[in-house]
Amino acid sequence: MARTAAIVTALAASAGALVAPVAAPARAAPLAAMSKSLPFLTEPKGLTGYLGAEAGFDPMGFAEIMDIKWMREAEIKHGRVSMLAIIGYTYPEMPWFQQAFPGDAYSHANPIKAALSVPSAAWAQVVLFVGVMEWSLNKGNVTMMSMFEDKARVPGDFGWDPMGLMTPANEERMKMRELQHGRLAMIAIGGMIHGSFVTGTGVFGSTA
Repeated sequence: MARTAAIVTALAASAGALVAPVAAPARAAPLAAMSKSLPFLTEPKGLTGYLGAEAGFDPMGFAEIMDIKWMREAEIKHGRVSMLAIIGYTYPEMPWFQQAFPGDAYSHANPIKAALSVPSAAWAQVVLFVGVMEWSLNKGNVTMMSMFEDKARVPGDFGWDPMGLMTPANEERMKMRELQHGRLAMIAIGGMIHGSFVTGTGVFGSTA
């Protein structure tokens, strides 16, 4: 009997040796952080340390493939131009509008008609003035490769604050306001222009 038990025990031990050990369950990989503004996308990289980074909005991933300083400079400039453009786009429809230049070409309140009526020389002056101003702002360094050769240069900061609105105490808040207003203005002026093409009128219905 003891002999039989010993044989059974030996066979069981041999069979156990042939069974592969059970592997410990693998630990689940940590989930990637998600964007706060677009929670169905992963959190963008390259925005850390920049104003507005907490929103995590960069669905195209520009900050990962381009110089974020150059991109921020472009965003701020386009926002500023758009805010000015909204004033210029709607001003001709205001009841207090005064024609700045003589001639029928400069009398239209409809922005689309106005843009198509002015002579090409007027547009050339605008392009030339903007080009000279852009060139002079940073000593001709306007490309992504050269604009920030000076590492201390802050995107969009040209030292121009004639009303003294920004102080060390409110600097971050004022910069965020400008950024948000500029973004809204870029969307708004695009909507106004397309609206005029669709309706054939100005923002407030002017057809002249």
